[in-house]
Amino acid sequence: MKKTIYTLILVFVASITQAQDINKIITKDYVDHLIKTLASDEMQGRRTFTPGIDKAATFIESEFKKIGLKPLNGATGYRQTFYKYQLTPASAALVIDGQTISPEDIFVVANNSEQLSFDQSSSEAWIKLDTSKTFQSQVGALSRAANGKKQIVFVDAKFAADFKTRKSMPIRASMVDVLTPEKPTALIFVLGKESAKTYKVDLKNAVLKMPLFNVTGMIPGKSKSKELVVFGGHYDHMGIVKPKEIGGDSIMNGADDDASGTSAMIALAKYYKALNNNERTLIFVAFTGEEMGMFGSKYFSQQLNPDDVVAMFNIEMIGKDSKFGKNTAWVTGYEKSDLGQILQKNLAGTEFTFHPDPYTTQNLFYRSDNATLAALGVPAHTISTDMIDIDKHYHQVTDEYKTLDVENILTTIKAIAKSAVSIIKGIDTPSRIPKLATNR
Repeated sequence: MKKTIYTLILVFVASITQAQDINKIITKDYVDHLIKTLASDEMQGRRTFTPGIDKAATFIESEFKKIGLKPLNGATGYRQTFYKYQLTPASAALVIDGQTISPEDIFVVANNSEQLSFDQSSSEAWIKLDTSKTFQSQVGALSRAANGKKQIVFVDAKFAADFKTRKSMPIRASMVDVLTPEKPTALIFVLGKESAKTYKVDLKNAVLKMPLFNVTGMIPGKSKSKELVVFGGHYDHMGIVKPKEIGGDSIMNGADDDASGTSAMIALAKYYKALNNNERTLIFVAFTGEEMGMFGSKYFSQQLNPDDVVAMFNIEMIGKDSKFGKNTAWVTGYEKSDLGQILQKNLAGTEFTFHPDPYTTQNLFYRSDNATLAALGVPAHTISTDMIDIDKHYHQVTDEYKTLDVENILTTIKAIAKSAVSIIKGIDTPSRIPKLATNR
């Protein structure tokens, strides 16, 4: 009996000590500092490929260094750099049956090479648009199916107005992971022609190699160091936009989306480094390019074996109360693994509760940086508190620090910190998510 009482006292004292520690480590001043810096005008909205996101990355690197995180295995620093190629159409020349076609009567889509020349002997047979179908639907369908094809598409005069509208659109650059001279792709739409016996195409793109960088750090595990637990949030946002009115705000500060989640990730790194009791290796990552198509998380997932990742916590927009009230958050894909149940079990006796995603019709599970790892079988989920269906600040210039409830952010960070302890200690292992057949 005495032994039981003594054990209970030790557990109680340990829990009180941990509570005191977390309140000293994850403080309002600290979280304020993180969010105010990331969401400041100085960061210029943190748009990918801009000086603003470079400033944000430098700031996150400095915080990782202060905390004492190590670079990932094999890395010399915290930046995980990769590249995209921006292709901007520079020139297009087309000769059909010996006649040079006016540039006003052609437009090009899906060109993925710096320079490309072909003729009727080295391309797909030419085709004609179907006049019984809409112009735009056919352009879209052909573009989506263009991979590896080089083709002339003849456009009937019936579509002249649609053709001119398309031509009048601003020239848009495309983004590719790699240049593919061995598998060139190009569709050339030609107005007013019916057929061709011979043709010759010469295309050029201006190419810009553009760097992107996740910011990553880790706390090596002890007895289960090969098993990984990932904590992430995207630090990019939407940059500077045209103001809606003269003298109006033009900076998309992204305080909630996702300076709040990125700040949570950094604060968790600080907390777990101070605890120093993780049996599994913890990886902390600020993802880039989420707003452009989850570029950063897709690259990150290719740099590790997904079978080694035990769980992934993606933190996205925790700056306001959830629809379930105070001391609550929701988890995307709650039913796809038992991670949410494990978190809730670890919070038994506290006021905080995790709930299933209430916005399932918006398909949020596959719309954030957890998606790639989840598709590879990892119990990777997003934790949020945002009422996204009525959030008037979402993707607006008004998403600023002053619109946030910092107490809600603090409460949510601490709830994640406490609820994930059994996972980082190697006690609990969440069930796997079925892999999507289209992934590796």
